[in-house]
Amino acid sequence: MAHLLVTGGAGYIGSHCLRALQRAGHSAVVFDDLSAGRADFVRGAELVRGDVCDPNAVSDAFAHHGPFDGVLHFASLISVAESVAEPERYRTNIVGGSSTVLRAALDHGARCFVLSSTAAVYGHPDLLPVPEEAPLAPVNPYGESKVAVERLLAGCEDLSWAALRYFNASGADPEGELGECHDPETHLIPLALEAAAGLRPALHLYGTDYPTRDGTCVRDYIHATDLADAHVRAMEALLGGRPVGARNLGTGRGQSNREVLAAVERATGRPVPVEEAPRRAGDPPELVADASRFREEFDWEPRLSDLETIVSTAWTWLRRWKDL
Repeated sequence: MAHLLVTGGAGYIGSHCLRALQRAGHSAVVFDDLSAGRADFVRGAELVRGDVCDPNAVSDAFAHHGPFDGVLHFASLISVAESVAEPERYRTNIVGGSSTVLRAALDHGARCFVLSSTAAVYGHPDLLPVPEEAPLAPVNPYGESKVAVERLLAGCEDLSWAALRYFNASGADPEGELGECHDPETHLIPLALEAAAGLRPALHLYGTDYPTRDGTCVRDYIHATDLADAHVRAMEALLGGRPVGARNLGTGRGQSNREVLAAVERATGRPVPVEEAPRRAGDPPELVADASRFREEFDWEPRLSDLETIVSTAWTWLRRWKDL
């Protein structure tokens, strides 16, 4: 079994992946500054607190807690809207931080690297579902930064890598121990659940005039546990000498914002108060993944990514987190 470094392993997706790695028999060290993660999400692994943009801290983690067979890199700022307001901060964090981790990995002999990437690399795609061959045309600094990191990886001849472009990460650990706890929260499902629970006055529904089946945006929601399973499969393939490259992760099914709200109301038994608002700049009407390559190559099937399971697990987590 492998010894791995998981940057951002105390965060939402990173912690789900940490648990999946452990269940697969791998050992891991988590490197996280806890700016968005939680120390209690790191169980059964050593937590090294540090910033991926700090070369000394990153190098020390490799030197003192390795050698590592591979790296799974989740540490990243994640808000598209924030990236538009603070583009240099995002470039420094995503491109600079990833470069620092990548250089340390190469210097210390780790030759496998899995990057947490995003559908934001595609911008407003013309073809749906979106294949990996679609042009990389990001429309915000978040997506631009992830493209830059993917290109860095592609240029590393001594590194086996995977860039997993996932669409709308969602849901929570079925056992109720891990989930989304962003501050501020920006994702639709937890925002809708909080509105239904009375933790916020209303959900802002941005755009009701899109050319979709009910006028609201359509997105491909993929459960965090299914994402974690895919990361483990990708890392194990790299460790075994099998190339991966850039791959989409999604279900190939789109759910509209109104359909999500209806699922939240069914799960909670409560209405979701809604305030309709104008479209947000940069939001494409529909974004759905063609993940057929990863499915076929890795015999991977999302098991928990139906909307009802996603929402019910997120609701279970929210009630535990907020003591509802």
